[in-house]
Amino acid sequence: MALQALQSSGVALRKILSHFPEELSLAFAYGSGVYRQAGPSSNQKAAMLDFVFTVDNPVAWHSKNLKKNWNHYSFLKVFGPKIITSVQNNYGAGVYYNPLITCDGRLIKYGVISTSVLIEDLLDWNNLYVAGRLQKPVKIIAMNENVALRSALDKNLRSAVTTAFLMLPESFSEEDLFLEIAGLSYSGDFRMVVGEDKAKVLNIVKPNMAHFRELYGSILQENPQVVYKIQQGRLEIDKSPEGQFTQLMTLPKSLQRQINHIMDPPGKNRDVEETLLKVAHDPDCGEVVRLGLSAIVRPSSMRQSTKGIFTAEVVTKHLLCAGYCTR
Repeated sequence: MALQALQSSGVALRKILSHFPEELSLAFAYGSGVYRQAGPSSNQKAAMLDFVFTVDNPVAWHSKNLKKNWNHYSFLKVFGPKIITSVQNNYGAGVYYNPLITCDGRLIKYGVISTSVLIEDLLDWNNLYVAGRLQKPVKIIAMNENVALRSALDKNLRSAVTTAFLMLPESFSEEDLFLEIAGLSYSGDFRMVVGEDKAKVLNIVKPNMAHFRELYGSILQENPQVVYKIQQGRLEIDKSPEGQFTQLMTLPKSLQRQINHIMDPPGKNRDVEETLLKVAHDPDCGEVVRLGLSAIVRPSSMRQSTKGIFTAEVVTKHLLCAGYCTR
């Protein structure tokens, strides 16, 4: 599995992980505190460390974490682990963030997501939130033997490659590909207009080309629709209608549904396969795919950010950062 190449046993990260309950199906660190980025986030030592913890039983995990780390939570903690889990699962993108925590001398932020919710996002791109984060290099700190989760992680990477192919020309560079992949979860994200650095995607990819090659190299070499000239760092793909239809048919379900919604005029009621066949013959196929991505990401990022802001107004400003997870 391609993701295995990025596993890390960094002592500092494992020490931080030791402060939390152990029942984790997946734990990873990400962002500028882990992988060097160009631009304003280039100072790794000063950067916040970002984590996501995936848990099978969020109520049980939050219950234990409240006992160990009561001060990590906002005023919401007084309502107990069931309410925290309800907020986590039913609002935003299925992630509950505790931001601005000092742990082992580092400022950290950690999100908690249910294993089942993550698997659905990895396979179907319901939110493309944590799934989008996992399309970029991350440091895997812990992972159990959950076969369904491991399979979903791999499928998410393959879906990212296929989606990027549909938005690229017949011939392109590795950098072009990785920029498209890294930008998938930012498509339509309002924060890229009102807050985040607009060069963010380039700043993520440029210093980390080797890590992106580790993550996607075997997938590209195995893909029958691409000629991967590794030495030249160039790729060529099948842009025929038949090739594009094959790619469209393997896209995650949520993206297929959004494309169908965009392309199906009122009253026609085409099924998804019929719509995708039409899109495969459309010269603007890539732009249609991009619109479909935006239709997933825009409401997802809005909901997750509003979740943090709303909770801050009602409870405490401690959750203000909750919606501003760097994906």
